[in-house]
Amino acid sequence: MEYAGQRVGIFIDIQNLYYSARHLYKTHVNFSKILELGLGKGQLVRAIGYGIRTDLPKEEKFFKALKDAQFEVKLKDLQVFAGGMHKGNWDVGMAVDIIRLAPKLDVVVLASGDGDFVDLVEYLQNQGIYVVVFAFGQSASAKLVERANVFVDMDKDSASFLLKKSQ
Repeated sequence: MEYAGQRVGIFIDIQNLYYSARHLYKTHVNFSKILELGLGKGQLVRAIGYGIRTDLPKEEKFFKALKDAQFEVKLKDLQVFAGGMHKGNWDVGMAVDIIRLAPKLDVVVLASGDGDFVDLVEYLQNQGIYVVVFAFGQSASAKLVERANVFVDMDKDSASFLLKKSQ
């Protein structure tokens, strides 16, 4: 991405990309690559990954790796309801953080294919903010893809955006 000197915020919907990569490729996302390509020659203001704590064995190691890669990690616990239904997402929390930070940003990199973010993207663009969306095209909302200033289809260069299976 070429926005030299621009103030960039990178916001990653961990669950959205994790489950897309797992379903489509049976492997994991290289979040550092999103940070590297999303930032380009811009000035990083914040890089935040939003995740759900599910008590899986390798989870803490994964969250530590994100922190080591310059991400601030925000976590919520998975909610389990009577009857066994599970719920956990950060859509509103991400949107609120992005809106709060918007006055300090020129570029927002949103790493998610979730169509619930279309209204947020439109709002940001109306504020003069350039919006780049990273997601797997096969599982991304068509409206989100269409609305972004730039859509980076992670399927088109999956070798760069996915970790090798042994990692």
